[in-house]
Amino acid sequence: MTDLTIRNVNVIDGTGAAPYLADVEIEAGRIKSIGTGGPATTEIDGQGKFLSPGFIDTHAHDDGAFFRHPGMEFKLAQGVTTVVSGNCGFSAIPLDPDKDLVRASGGILAGIEGDFRDLEGYFEAVLARNPAINNMMLVGHNTVRTLVMGHEARKPTSQELTTMKDHVSLAMEQGACGFSTGLIYRPGRYSETDEVIALAEAANPFDALYTTHMRNEGDRLLEAVEETLLIGRESNVHTHISHHKSAGKPNWGKVVESLQRVDKALGEGQRVTLDVYPYTAGSGRMIEYFNLDNISREFAEVIRIASCPAYREYEGRMLVDIAAADNIDIVDLVRQILTAPKGDRTLCIHFIIDEADIETNLRHKDMMVGSDGIPDLNGKPHPRLFGTFPRILGHYVRERKILSLTEAVRRMTSLSAATFGIKDRGQVREGYWADLVLFDADKVRDTASYDDPKQEPEGIQLVIVNGGIAQQRGRHTHIGSGKMLRYRRSAYSE
Repeated sequence: MTDLTIRNVNVIDGTGAAPYLADVEIEAGRIKSIGTGGPATTEIDGQGKFLSPGFIDTHAHDDGAFFRHPGMEFKLAQGVTTVVSGNCGFSAIPLDPDKDLVRASGGILAGIEGDFRDLEGYFEAVLARNPAINNMMLVGHNTVRTLVMGHEARKPTSQELTTMKDHVSLAMEQGACGFSTGLIYRPGRYSETDEVIALAEAANPFDALYTTHMRNEGDRLLEAVEETLLIGRESNVHTHISHHKSAGKPNWGKVVESLQRVDKALGEGQRVTLDVYPYTAGSGRMIEYFNLDNISREFAEVIRIASCPAYREYEGRMLVDIAAADNIDIVDLVRQILTAPKGDRTLCIHFIIDEADIETNLRHKDMMVGSDGIPDLNGKPHPRLFGTFPRILGHYVRERKILSLTEAVRRMTSLSAATFGIKDRGQVREGYWADLVLFDADKVRDTASYDDPKQEPEGIQLVIVNGGIAQQRGRHTHIGSGKMLRYRRSAYSE
């Protein structure tokens, strides 16, 4: 008798092929058969709804969330069964337990616990919490540089560079899928291109990725794209551009030329991929966006406070509204927030993206989806943390018709799995791990908003992780069946 059979479902297999009606049998965590299912210990009637591979979040910052929130409800509720963490140059590893790298990340890595130093140690520490979903890891430049050099604004010595490369290489050996940078953030912004090339080269022997939050996504977007492509060519690694956008109203529309440059590189044989989040606002550590000696009034006027340890009463409010209510100049308000105790841990939301650019991105062949959600559940986080994948299916597929349903699922499953070396996942296919989501295509939608962001979506009826029922009709089972994944290899400890 089979462990679990999901009957009467329209299977979207993740390849882009047309849906078909079938039963899906699951045995020992894997898909046993697709067709007519026999008797099973547990049977679920899918009632003709769509069954697809579990969604893969290609751009997550969940390194610490696996400790703080091992149930990962905000991802499970969306149908996400796997995340790629360690993005934007911030990763849980390498770690020196005697140094506060969490503070250096401005809280992006908050929640990390355990006496570990490397990726295998991190895997052990996370698995001890019985995580709800799977995690693939990148090793981050900002983390490595901080460990070796602190926040010094200079080039590394040859010995420092060698030490950084050793850290990156060890992470690759232990299963990381690539090397990530956040060149807008400290200390990554202090690095020159040749340093990044040298470190990205450490991914080459493993045929792994170089992923990047580029040095500029606004006025100098096109220059940043050229630097990114150069790094990829010189290091000879697959290059992935994270959360592709053109930020700031004067730059709206530049994504067209940016994508043209990517297409040119692709035509010349370079391996380049991208992801996007489906919102007109970004989010991040507020202090990274301001020079305290020359605060941009224009930028301050498009900012909303997400999380602010120093002034919890500001959370969920626009700076312009706070300034008006408190009768303070907005420039002085920014300085007040950022220089307060724990001011550097303030997270903000900034409304800088054009809706037309999102649709241009989503129309681009092979554009993947990443939430870029920062899992700080204090305050009012960006709604993308709870809503990204249902928003694609509800708004951009059903309402806007930017993508077909099968193409959207392909971008969020098999394409992501192939790109990030996620083995035996991303398709509804016999022998593959049973990471699956059952959803109602007519009803699925995001409900998280900027005013009320911690709201789970509608229309996701069932989520299976490694063969276990992790969420069913809004109820989280807390079975903890997630695994720590290794690039193009079996999961850790399998």
